[in-house]
Amino acid sequence: MTEACVLPPVKKPRKERNRGKLSGSAAATEAMDEEMWKDFPEDLFEAVIARLPIATFFRFRAVCQKWNSLLNSETFALYRAQIPQTTPWFYTITHDMVSSGAIYDPSSNKWYHPSISSQPVRLLVLPVASAGGLVCLLDFSHKNFFVCNPLTRSFKELPARSVEVWSRVAVGMTLNGSSASGGYKILCLGCDGEYEVYDSIENSWTHPRSMPSTIKLPLTLKHRSQAVSIDNFVYFMRSDPEGIMSYNMVTGIWNEFIVPSPRHLTDHTLADFGGRLMLVGLLTKNAATCVCIWELQKMTLLWKEVDRMPNIWCLEFYGKHVRMNCLGNKGLLMLSLRSRQMNRLVTYDVTSKEWLKVPVLPRGRKRQWITSGTAFYPCPTAVA
Repeated sequence: MTEACVLPPVKKPRKERNRGKLSGSAAATEAMDEEMWKDFPEDLFEAVIARLPIATFFRFRAVCQKWNSLLNSETFALYRAQIPQTTPWFYTITHDMVSSGAIYDPSSNKWYHPSISSQPVRLLVLPVASAGGLVCLLDFSHKNFFVCNPLTRSFKELPARSVEVWSRVAVGMTLNGSSASGGYKILCLGCDGEYEVYDSIENSWTHPRSMPSTIKLPLTLKHRSQAVSIDNFVYFMRSDPEGIMSYNMVTGIWNEFIVPSPRHLTDHTLADFGGRLMLVGLLTKNAATCVCIWELQKMTLLWKEVDRMPNIWCLEFYGKHVRMNCLGNKGLLMLSLRSRQMNRLVTYDVTSKEWLKVPVLPRGRKRQWITSGTAFYPCPTAVA
């Protein structure tokens, strides 16, 4: 009875408890930084950095001079080559012609707006092809070509072409090997059948022999259809007659295949999935419109429908004049769908057959729509 009354311990608020933990952990982290990281093995350091999430490389080069130079290290490139390719990203240009463009990362569902320091501010360019983490850009005059790595913001202007400018062109890009370090080639094709090939190893354009006489000229190239690159081949879609043209970047041989398009099809473009040619387009009949996916059957050279957009999404297009751009062909497609009353961005995963809506680019009070773009595999070691 005479003992002092001992009150139960008062439970501290969560903020105070966390503050104590944070201060203790911060002190421990500082000690670890001082003792451990000072003598951290260089090769292990590069191996860890190579496994960082791709999105972190936007800020990677600004950390310090050592990290900035790390991207040019041969051992870092070897470590990075061992990492499996991630989901492709999309390099896009909006209708207001912002020269820096916008990049969409599907894995994090985020947009990035990188500025390329060596690109002229007033230069308006369109992304037209990609290979090995590099994106090929073409200016509005169809005269000047550029190659950049959107991830590291490197930028290179290609030498002037040897022929006159063509009013409409189709562009394809392939690698000489398994990565951009072995060089790349760019094919520029005009409607009159003339074409040029740029070789990054020689840093020059060549004007090969004429196109075979079996191919009907002039070429009616689908201006909304991008070229598809599979191994050493580049595929283009043409009309009149409807079909597909291919060019072998190694042998320099052209081929043409008569492939009729499905009926009631508009705004269609080629796509690639694991070496298989796919077709994406708007199927419009009466007032109904739907996005459909086809695969080319090699034996019959006919298109077979393999999937279409969910009906509940297609109902939104009913009675509207819809236009579509397909922005990529690396097994993941981005579709830009627009009408006077609607502005939608959608991705389609060819493997899982999954349709997802993408946040539309905001800019002030207006929502931007995509005019052109291409898919690319982000690679911090690719050099133009």
